[in-house]
Amino acid sequence: QVQLVESGGDLVQPGGSLRLSCAASGSGFNILTMGWYRQAPGKQRELVARITSGGSTNYADSVKGRFTISRDNAKNTVYLQMNSLKPEDTAVYYCKARFGRLESWGQGTQVTVSS
Repeated sequence: QVQLVESGGDLVQPGGSLRLSCAASGSGFNILTMGWYRQAPGKQRELVARITSGGSTNYADSVKGRFTISRDNAKNTVYLQMNSLKPEDTAVYYCKARFGRLESWGQGTQVTVSS
């Protein structure tokens, strides 16, 4: 099973930027579909962005044009570059790895957007 460790969460002012990282253990990272999800207090966890093994991406409408997901297969790492952050982006951000019906989640990293 893949183990995932997220990092990069922080407190940032509105309009600021952050880059989240998710490092995966083990081999076979390049065949995994990787995703970033988030969960705000009192809300359901939602998909933020996803990148396939072939590099195709998709985003939630709320983050299109502001967030960018990318992956570095040599480093077994997926990134989420977040720009123009808004207070409504405040949430715990989770990384997920999927291959077929197998999936693994990270422990999450807190992002707080506030002045």
